[in-house]
Amino acid sequence: MKNKDSKYLTYLLRHKPEKEKLSMDKNGWVSVQELLTKLDISKEDLNLIVLEDDKKRFEYNVDESKIRACQGHSVKVDLGFKKTIPPVILYHGSSNKFLTNVLKKGLLKMNRLHVHLSKDLDTAQIVGKRKGKDIIIYEVDTKSMHKDGFIFFLSSNGVWLTDNVPPRYINKK
Repeated sequence: MKNKDSKYLTYLLRHKPEKEKLSMDKNGWVSVQELLTKLDISKEDLNLIVLEDDKKRFEYNVDESKIRACQGHSVKVDLGFKKTIPPVILYHGSSNKFLTNVLKKGLLKMNRLHVHLSKDLDTAQIVGKRKGKDIIIYEVDTKSMHKDGFIFFLSSNGVWLTDNVPPRYINKK
């Protein structure tokens, strides 16, 4: 499958299910059969998209009758995340062009439901590269954030999520 197929599926399941008139439930699930019909693809094609997606952005329910994006939604869904104690430090990869704004306002979820954080520098680098050539990595003091009452979640594909990261918890790496 092509990368564009994965990107389009991501777009539909995170941001615009209505573009293909998909029925999404409150937990972000879409019927696999409905998706196959609307996109005119086979279950094998869909399995390839899910399997070959390097970011592991999709998940099936137990009997594979439904599919959803693991995180990153701009549409309001309840993915059923449980509060989780984060590691001491997490990372966020971005573009240097946002440095002034981040140091002033912190990391904001913008039009998404959460700020995304990575457990390691390599993943943060990969994320940062998607935002431009001049990569910057922020180290986030999640131990202090958690101590101060901030809530964290861990998605099924290993992405750490929180509501926002105020500047006082951010260090440039």
